[in-house]
Amino acid sequence: MPIPRSPLQAGRSREAAGADTLDGDDRAAERTAPDPRTPDDGAPGDSARAGAQAHAGDDAQAHARNHRARHDCLIVGAGPAGLTAATYLARFRRDIVVVDAGRSRARWIPRSHNVPGFPLGVAGPTLLERLRTQAGEYGVDIVAGRIGRLERADGAFVATAEDGRSWHARTVILASGIVDVMPAMPGLEDAIDRHVVRLCAVCDAYEARDERIAVYAPVEEGIAHALFLRTFSPRVAVVRSEPGEPSPAAAQAARDAGIALWPPSVSLHHDGECCVFIFHHGRVQRFDTVYPVLGGDAQSQLAAGLGARMDDNRELVVDAHQQTSVEGLYAIGDVVSALNQISVGVGHAAIAASDIHQRLPRNFRDATVAG
Repeated sequence: MPIPRSPLQAGRSREAAGADTLDGDDRAAERTAPDPRTPDDGAPGDSARAGAQAHAGDDAQAHARNHRARHDCLIVGAGPAGLTAATYLARFRRDIVVVDAGRSRARWIPRSHNVPGFPLGVAGPTLLERLRTQAGEYGVDIVAGRIGRLERADGAFVATAEDGRSWHARTVILASGIVDVMPAMPGLEDAIDRHVVRLCAVCDAYEARDERIAVYAPVEEGIAHALFLRTFSPRVAVVRSEPGEPSPAAAQAARDAGIALWPPSVSLHHDGECCVFIFHHGRVQRFDTVYPVLGGDAQSQLAAGLGARMDDNRELVVDAHQQTSVEGLYAIGDVVSALNQISVGVGHAAIAASDIHQRLPRNFRDATVAG
């Protein structure tokens, strides 16, 4: 049963659907070109061309055979969840394909202090690199690209990339995440690096304690987030991202908590130290930290095409083993209807990979290999 959602899960993600190629076991074997001499024409030029054409034909056929090979699992997305699943399945000695578009949400993290095992914190790109290195130790090959379509055929999944390549797999793990709606402001990435824009109150509100904090969001959702942030600072406000009034209950909760409600701003920028909202009539308000809560786009399109069950946010609903309502199709990380956290995503990955290994045909170790 999915974990109940909270308003704080709108700090939406950046993992997007990924790319594909074959792993090492499926690369085409080297072939020897046929003899360029032909019985009816000994001209070197024609013979060489004929040999080259035959060789190209062999390569094309081998490429097609490799792409028709049925892998144990295709993993879409190489963020923390996808990479963890890849490591588990590789250590289970499974034939897997990992595809990735290089848009993991983790790449935006300047430094996270709530990832287990990093007492001094870890930057998102560093964490991704370590997870890639770990997966690579077990032969996992991650290739850039993007899958545009996922179908069922002959008892397997067929994934087709936007460039036309396709792969067959017995099972699929979607670790494709969600894409945040970000505020329109100049220098957004620099603002995130400087911690004046933060994207996940659960992750890093502790680091913003006692600061002047604004939640930039539709007013009702903004109040819900601001109430959470009052745990960390007495100076919390909501700046409306669009016109609207809160419900009486939300308005009363904001008053009781001392949360100021600001109208929509004319512009938002940062000066290197603070985020600056400019309102009508030239009024200016500065905040040490702004949390934008503008929603996101769950990257569940591939599953939707197969009829997978989704919640109201188009995030995937899964069972206790991370399997969607489509048999053999699993989902992990932020694309799932659950709490959006790295630690949750890697837990999803362990559950899904273990279940997939158990459901696949046994892959007993050959005694001759073991020696």
